[in-house]
Amino acid sequence: MAKKCWKERNDRKKRTVAKYAALRRQLKAEKDYVGLSMLPRDASPTRLVNRCAVTGRRRAYLRRFQLSRIAFRELASAGLIPGVTKSSW
Repeated sequence: MAKKCWKERNDRKKRTVAKYAALRRQLKAEKDYVGLSMLPRDASPTRLVNRCAVTGRRRAYLRRFQLSRIAFRELASAGLIPGVTKSSW
């Protein structure tokens, strides 16, 4: 499990990105790079981290399911993810 503060930090970054999205778009259209550099660092969407919805893990993240590989395997084996079955041949 990821620390609670890491999850909250990422949520705070998401709110900051949403807050400054329109202003960033406008400044980029005007090619005002000085104005862009004066925005907070966390206003950039590249600072967001994809985290597992269950565990908060950032590595081995599957975008389609918004889960880490470990949480995905556990939930899929338990049959809790619709449409996912263990393959065998």
